[in-house]
Amino acid sequence: MRRMSPLIALSLAGLMALSACGEDVAAKDDSAAGSSATGGSNNSAPAKDGGSITVRGCTPQNPLIPSNTNETCGGNVLDAVTARLIHYNSDTAKPEMDIAESIETKDNQNFTVKIKPGYKFSDGTEVKAKNFVDGWNWAAYGPNAQQSGYFFEPIEGYADEQCDDEACKTKPKSTAMSGLKVVDDHTFTIKTTEKVSNLEVRLGYTAFAPLPDAFLKDPTAKKWEKMPISAGPYKVTENTATAITVSKNDHYAGNYKGHVDKVTFKIYNDASPAYNDTIANHLDVNALIPTDQLTNDQWKNDLANRWGIRQSGVTQTLTYSGKDKQLADNKDLVKALAMDIDRETITKQIFASSRTPADGWVSPVVDGYKKDQCGEMCKYDKDKALELYKKSGGYKGVLTIAVNGDGDHKAWSQAICNGWKNDLGLKCQLKVTPDFKTLRDMVNKRSVDGFFRTGWQMDYPSIENFLTPMYATGASSNDNDYSNKAFDAKLKEAAAATDSQQANKLYQEAEKMLADTPPTVPLWTTSIPFAWSDKVANVKLTPFGSIDLQSVSVK
Repeated sequence: MRRMSPLIALSLAGLMALSACGEDVAAKDDSAAGSSATGGSNNSAPAKDGGSITVRGCTPQNPLIPSNTNETCGGNVLDAVTARLIHYNSDTAKPEMDIAESIETKDNQNFTVKIKPGYKFSDGTEVKAKNFVDGWNWAAYGPNAQQSGYFFEPIEGYADEQCDDEACKTKPKSTAMSGLKVVDDHTFTIKTTEKVSNLEVRLGYTAFAPLPDAFLKDPTAKKWEKMPISAGPYKVTENTATAITVSKNDHYAGNYKGHVDKVTFKIYNDASPAYNDTIANHLDVNALIPTDQLTNDQWKNDLANRWGIRQSGVTQTLTYSGKDKQLADNKDLVKALAMDIDRETITKQIFASSRTPADGWVSPVVDGYKKDQCGEMCKYDKDKALELYKKSGGYKGVLTIAVNGDGDHKAWSQAICNGWKNDLGLKCQLKVTPDFKTLRDMVNKRSVDGFFRTGWQMDYPSIENFLTPMYATGASSNDNDYSNKAFDAKLKEAAAATDSQQANKLYQEAEKMLADTPPTVPLWTTSIPFAWSDKVANVKLTPFGSIDLQSVSVK
């Protein structure tokens, strides 16, 4: 999600027409990609300004610093409070100028960025070119250990800001990238080490948000972790263990204002209480419907025409620990396990067809998607799976699948576990963490054995975003620690392409390489069911699967 997890960025490539990235796929109620499908009722009404709403939230993994947030719980909050050079259209995900007035280049390597005057942070100070340059330098500086620091890798001088050793005992050569220069208050330049054909589309990602002077003067102050100063339509006004509240930023000067005055992200550790609160009109917007309520369309009956489905670019996978040598050193074993997952039955019976079985690692909603990239390993065949499993030598001991308990993942993961037990005869059990943060902390510390649940919500609309962040060598979302020199080289070749069709072709070739030694097992892509209370109107989700706070209003 977004950051369900992120990467190292070798340059980017080819603008994608539409987009979405995520965790699961299409249902019969979906409209065409790029629009929000609404089922139960016509949710539209004349938008009124004012009022407050509650939406389902979850516990952020990290403090609310743009460059240190690569997952959806914190990302949804930061999407509400930050403004960036580029804004992604809430219907199509196409990039639009936000703080940027223009981004110009003649060679896809030297860029001049002009920003609009008049933009202010929530503390009233002006957003200037130095807030981007200084902020990006701080985010990329190795000792600051920002999870999304890799996003700045294409910029010249990035390597000089990195540590020579993992513990960062020796300071980097520089605190600033040579490829960033302030020209004046409203102009700065970017120079990349190589040609980057889609740099502009990337600049809408959260990591590229400007940082205010107050933060840069004292970045270690604990207050920024909970109460950041930001330049978006909202600002954080309350942050507790149970709720994060954002209120209108009176200093906001952009074109993407919301209608409501206050949004409270109520934190739930389980999908069912949030669902019950939605039914009872105690929660205004909810984009996580429990799987047991999807069966036989029970949720549609419960919600009395207060529901919708949105096609998104979310993908879900199973990743195995690189520490688990039984899996890491045995590609036939991984393929056998992948082949013994009945995706069709799970997506129909557990998800009521709101998921679509995956046939690769890239979401079907982005330009450049190619069918059947993972081949027979993604086609259920228990006889072939058993044959390959025996050939591989099987798995010794108990194979675990780790999932977060607050995300309604028990039913499908148990179904996979049971299938492996019944078809292959191996021992399998679930390892359920209290919440998403706990699971991600374990993954980041490499303290998980066996398999663990992973998902991806597009950071920006590009096929590249489904590949580089998770599978490039050293990528910060590379939870498997996958490393393939040929794969890395293909990503680099694609990033330098000047033609989007050629770039897509090269990225497709890179994706196909993953099937040889799969670092993850593709599961499904998604259309996201969502619901709302009687109190609100104009509720829709973005192509990223997040609630569109620009559109929702109180009746």
